[in-house]
This record gives sequence, structure tokens and C-alpha cells, in this order.
Amino acid sequence: MHCEGEIMMTLNEIGSRAKEVSRVLGTLGSREKNMGLEEAARALLEGEEEILEANSRDYEKARSDGMSQGLLDRLKLTPARVQAMADGLLQVAALEDPVGEVLSMKLRPNGLQIGRKRVPLGVIGMIYEARPNVTADAFGLCFKSGNAVILKGGSDALHSNMAITRCLRAGLSSAGLPEDSVQMIEDTSRDTTRELMRLNRYIDVLIPRGGAGLIKTVVENSTIPVIETGTGNCHVYVDASADQNMALDIIFNAKTQRIGVCNACESLLVHRSIAEEFLPLLRKKLEEKQVEIRGDEDACAIEPSFVRATEEDWGREYLDYILSLKLVDSVDEAIRHINTYNTGHSETIVTSDYFNAQRFLNEVDAAAVYVNASTRFTDGEEFGFGAEIGISTQKLHARGPMGLKELTTTKYIIYGDGQIR
Repeated sequence: MHCEGEIMMTLNEIGSRAKEVSRVLGTLGSREKNMGLEEAARALLEGEEEILEANSRDYEKARSDGMSQGLLDRLKLTPARVQAMADGLLQVAALEDPVGEVLSMKLRPNGLQIGRKRVPLGVIGMIYEARPNVTADAFGLCFKSGNAVILKGGSDALHSNMAITRCLRAGLSSAGLPEDSVQMIEDTSRDTTRELMRLNRYIDVLIPRGGAGLIKTVVENSTIPVIETGTGNCHVYVDASADQNMALDIIFNAKTQRIGVCNACESLLVHRSIAEEFLPLLRKKLEEKQVEIRGDEDACAIEPSFVRATEEDWGREYLDYILSLKLVDSVDEAIRHINTYNTGHSETIVTSDYFNAQRFLNEVDAAAVYVNASTRFTDGEEFGFGAEIGISTQKLHARGPMGLKELTTTKYIIYGDGQIR
């Protein structure tokens, strides 16, 4: 058990190193940063055996502790997932470097030229749960955008995160770049987490990535500016004019393709006029994956095999083979329901009605709003950003999948020739 003084001494050392390194990273050119990413990717592949062995220890402990299937899926690494982490770093290396971009330049009447230039945020802190791939993704995006990163993963993935970080640091060293560009806090205690949230002397932005409890704790306790990467109570609304086969495919993909992710569908709304025809088809389709459907009273009357939903179900992120279902009378009711219970993540309408589609796009309050497509596309790689550091569900600075540009800020640059005021 660490006393508070010992914790702060350790965190202050980590923070001080990160701040010092961030000043170096802000001056690196794209070629140097890309070389670091390429070497880090190579080191991940060379360290695959070590990473998988560490992950096996985490996975077996989590399974014996009763972790849910959805979270176990997030935790598990395979050779393919290690390859995907390495590929993600190479994809980020191939992306255009946003740092140094001059966004505007205007000549003032007094002769001053005033512009805005894109610069790194500085030091980014990440607090996240049992998703070891986040370790590589966060490093890659932070490094390419010129930021140092301090990582604090959950205890469930500790050995995996440590092994991945060792490989990343080895890759940076091979490239002749500072290893402290990425640092992992190995103490997973709540005391350390609490003190990390107060390290505003060194950390410029804090990004929590995990469940609702983690995000709420960080938002309420941090003295560092926070970017919320949200939980996902994502909806699919099947409108009266929907192509029902398309709707079934979208729902099946959004719900079952990968249940433990924030862009999976958790709630379903169906227009009442098609319920008698559509719900039996839905039941049959989702039976393929043994999805439990928790319906409202009218839905259960049509399909008695459905479980009766409670008020709590409308706002739940299950991360499991469970789906809530409510019948609605109009697109207006669907929009009201979604805006009441959603988490601002991703929402979809399946419809052939242009005006309903436009109303849904305009009136649903979420980071990503779709027409006739699965919510599973809300992802940095799918949006063309490369790996993402998270999906922001807030409205200030960044919203939606966060790529390189979202990890920068701007500063004004002013050219004069002796002007005084």
C-alpha cells in the first residue's frame, strides 16, 4: 500500500519526464515521427510471444474472476490482434501530419500578419479499462501528433499493457527517439488514479476510455481538462417504410458482430405499423446468436418469447447479447426517445422516406447519425483517420472518432516589422 506522498513522488517524476519530452516531440518532423512509429510496429511484432503470454495471464485471471463475455473479448489478444496493433501504427505513420499546418493568415490594416498554426496539446493522460489495444493506438496517435502520453490501464490488463509498452519503448529507442514519449503507470490502485487526475501541473488533457463508472469518476474528480469518450447506448430505429431485410441485416451486424464495443446497438425502436410483420422476423434472425430481446408490453404481446423490459433497460449499455425493444408511433416519438436515453454516441434510422431520414439526421443529438447503415462504422479507421484514441461524446473541442487533428490545438502566430500599440 502506497502512502500519498510516495504516489505523488512517482507521478511527479513521470509527469516531469513527459513534460520534458513533449517539448522535444513538438519539434520533430514527420519523417522522424514516422520512423519511430515504424520501429514501434516492428517491435510489437517481434515481441508478440511476450505480449500474448502476458495477455494469457490477464485473460485467465479475468475469466476466473467472472468477467463478462463482452469484456473478455475486449481483453483478449491474438496474433491477428497484435498484427492489427502494428498495422494501426503503420497506418498512422502514413497519415498526413497535422502539426505545423497554418490554418489562416490575415493582413491587418496596421501591417501585422496574424495567423493560426496547429500545434500539439502537449502531454496527454489516458485512463482506460481492459482494452490492451488502446495502449498501442493511444501511443501512435499521440506520438504522430507530437504529444507525450501517460497511460494508466486497468488492473485486468496490467501484464498485457506493460508488455506492449515495453515493446513500444524499445522501438522508439531503436529509432533514436525518447522512450518517455510513452509511459505506463504500473500501480493500478484507486489512490494513484485519483492523484493522476490532479496532475494538472504536467498533464494538459485527460482522456478516460471505458465504462460509464470510470468516465463519471474522471469527469467529477479531475482538475485536468477532460475529453469524454463515451459509453454507447446506440439505437437503430426501423421506420414504417424501411426495407425489412436491410433492417434485419443492419440490426444483426450492429448488435452481434462484436458485442463488447461502444458502437454496438443496444436499443431498437420499431414503427408500430410494421411490428406484426417485422418482430417475428427479428426474433428468428437474432435467435442465430441467442440474443435476448427485452421488449415493451406491446412488443411482448406480439412475441411472447420476448422478456418484458423495464424503464432501466432503455438507458442500458449491455455489452452483451441483450437488446431492448420499444414500439413507436412516429419518427417524432423515435427521436424523442433516442434524445432522452442515448449517450450521444451513434444512432441509425432504417427508412425509405427521404424526409424522415433528414429529420432524423437533423434532430437526433449524437456524435454520429446514420441513414441505412450499421452503427459499427463509428470508428477512426472506418472514417479514414487511422487508429482512434477514442470516440468523444461531448461537444467541446472534439466530437466523434478522435484522430490526429483532435489531438492538436492552435496558437496564433504574428509577423510584424516594428509595430507598437
